[in-house]
Amino acid sequence: MYVAVKGGEKAIEAAHQLLAQARRGDQSVAEIELAQISEQLALAVARVMSEASLYDTELAALAIKQARGDLIEAIFLARAYRTTLPRFGESLPLETSRMTIERRISACFKDMPGGQVLGPTFDYTHRLLGEMGQAQDAPGAAASDAGPASAVAEASYPRVADLLGAQALIETDPPEPSEPPGDITREPLEFPAGRDLRLQALARGDEGFLLGLAYSTQRGFGRTHPFAGEIRFGTVDVEFEAPELGFAVPLGRIAVTECDMVNQFRGTANTPPQFTRGYGLVFGQSERKAMSMSLVDRALRAREFGEEVTAPAQDEEFVLSHSDNVQATGFVEHLKLPHYVDFQAELVLVRQLRREWEERHAAANEAAASDERKAAE
Repeated sequence: MYVAVKGGEKAIEAAHQLLAQARRGDQSVAEIELAQISEQLALAVARVMSEASLYDTELAALAIKQARGDLIEAIFLARAYRTTLPRFGESLPLETSRMTIERRISACFKDMPGGQVLGPTFDYTHRLLGEMGQAQDAPGAAASDAGPASAVAEASYPRVADLLGAQALIETDPPEPSEPPGDITREPLEFPAGRDLRLQALARGDEGFLLGLAYSTQRGFGRTHPFAGEIRFGTVDVEFEAPELGFAVPLGRIAVTECDMVNQFRGTANTPPQFTRGYGLVFGQSERKAMSMSLVDRALRAREFGEEVTAPAQDEEFVLSHSDNVQATGFVEHLKLPHYVDFQAELVLVRQLRREWEERHAAANEAAASDERKAAE
């Protein structure tokens, strides 16, 4: 706690009481429940879970409520809670190819195997404020080229990247690494960073910051010409391999959004022209974040493909050092804390510089006046 003046503790305690009153609001209005937040503000909950690296819809809803809807504050709260949790192991890589699809689209192929699954999205709505009625079981509610909702969940959905891979038109998947991936929540990020660490940092990065960087790559600040190869949203199993059992056991299912962004690559002396990929994976339904992540991921691979680094989105240190909204918030908001001693020191310095400037200015004016008198004589 930062208490710099006499009586500061009482003032801070009073501020806490005022915050509690402001958080509750008008007592005549019913208090919002966590289930209402997690069910009806699911996109906000998804952002908090992703940028806090903590998949728990109830805790994310609690953080949003406690933060009065300030999502960055909610992310801060969830991250702080996450540090108190024990770590008992690592899950196996998610098999998103076995995802139970709720939404799946591609901007590359209209008639892709399995069809387009529009699912729940704002993409086809009019941006008009109005009354929101109850969901209705209208004909075609599955919004899919693949059939009714029951068939959508059971259908097989090959990846668009696999279709291009069968024709050798897209980069192949890298070999399995010999070392386990790093963990930026346990070790400080160092540069240059491997792609495993970059993707972790981007998944935790501020959505607005990444969106701005992604937009910059589309406007020419980076060598990208992207197509949304595939965006899919649904649920996938999380599995854990217990050493004493010798086989993987399912821990549950989580909702994720995955994005493969396809980019043109002219090739090099040793690599033929082909498509390259940018990748994004986030908790919950968060297509804007997954797309932004995949665009920035591809921009950060510039050196890997022998491309010249000229744009901010291609600068690894710039992107990763400034994408974390909790760190950024700390640096910006610490300016609200008392800096009385520092400011007094600068005040003394500015006054001294001002006196010296005035003395020089007066001497210069006097010299000029003297020159004018001599010229007149």
